[in-house]
Amino acid sequence: MQLDRRSVLKGIGAAGATLLVSGVASASDGQARYIAQTNNRGADVESAGFEVLNELGDGTLLLVKGPEDAVDNLKDAHGVTAAVRDLKLELEPVLEESDSPEIPDDPDDVYDELLWDKQIQDVREAQAHATGEGTTVAIIDTGVDENHPDLKNLDDEASAAIIDGDITSHKGDPDGHGTHVAGTVAATGDEVMTGTAPDATIVSVDVLGYGTGSFGDIMVGMEHAADVGADAANISLGFMTAPQEFAESEDNVGMYRRIFEPVANYGQRKGTLYVGSAGNDETDLQGGWLRLWNGLSGVIGVSATGPNDKLSFYSNWGRNDVDVGAPGGGYETEQKSLDPEANVEWPYPLNLVFSTYPGGYNWLAGTSMAAPQVTGLAALVRELDSGANPQQVLQAIRQGAEVADNRGDSELGAGRVNALQVVERFD
Repeated sequence: MQLDRRSVLKGIGAAGATLLVSGVASASDGQARYIAQTNNRGADVESAGFEVLNELGDGTLLLVKGPEDAVDNLKDAHGVTAAVRDLKLELEPVLEESDSPEIPDDPDDVYDELLWDKQIQDVREAQAHATGEGTTVAIIDTGVDENHPDLKNLDDEASAAIIDGDITSHKGDPDGHGTHVAGTVAATGDEVMTGTAPDATIVSVDVLGYGTGSFGDIMVGMEHAADVGADAANISLGFMTAPQEFAESEDNVGMYRRIFEPVANYGQRKGTLYVGSAGNDETDLQGGWLRLWNGLSGVIGVSATGPNDKLSFYSNWGRNDVDVGAPGGGYETEQKSLDPEANVEWPYPLNLVFSTYPGGYNWLAGTSMAAPQVTGLAALVRELDSGANPQQVLQAIRQGAEVADNRGDSELGAGRVNALQVVERFD
């Protein structure tokens, strides 16, 4: 399934799962949803007319529902230090599909002919040292196709869908984005596609399976990933907006960023490294934007590179938000990326990232495709050093990176990841 050029030009951001705020979130019964920060000393929101849907961050955050226009009432509840409305999020439209180039039958041939992204990281050579055996990777996304022949390592029992703050049973992937991400991380190669960590166990955490979700649902999904013992959790859900456009004027926009810190810290304590995509807005994230989830403690931010190791034309960057770069597809210009006749080593669509997709395989591009390269690499590190904490895994990945001139490059952070150079550090 190839994406036609018009589709990619129109929707390159959608391939990277760009999130848009589409309003305030409501519970299934129509009540308003809120996120409350507490002093962790027995906060009482019930007396103020609110019902707790979930506790997060070891009780420092509460996902609640209650009457409309009641933020001030929630703020005044005993033990509550701050409160905001939970916000509804939507994915940009899914890209169209068309006929694909021929896909080889043998996984080794697929690697040689289609997986430039793995070749440039020396993944095959790294897999002589580690394959992710004994590790678990969570895909916080739109779900994962449990019937895909290259994703039989999906743990359906541990997988979940987060709906209205509740953890429910996993229901596949109606969108396709999560399945593509999962294949890049840990496709088994049983049929066609081999991921970076083919012997890892995949856990799907569906927070946007039908195109909508909320900040609260993502927070619950992040903690679920930690609770099931994920060594690394992939969040290919770029979010960036101007503060003045972000929420209702009475809300403290910085609060939406601060409320994620206890969740990220919870994951760190559980031993989970979160990996986040930088987003696809061609923007310096240090320019006053409100962005998630990069920059949070315990989250490694990833920008996207192309086959020539240049920053991809759509990728965001930023000195404090990007830790490393990784192959996400495309070149530094649209023309080189999307012209099948361009004089480049990997003409369109081959310069995009090939991976699993519901019902088959697909080429996509975006920082969403870059982040899972790093998530798979984190699984290799944890196989080799099961006692490594998230910060140590991050440091190993940064130390094995290459290409960048210095460790604080604004586009690539420590550099473009190299799997072989990372795993060789454990010899």
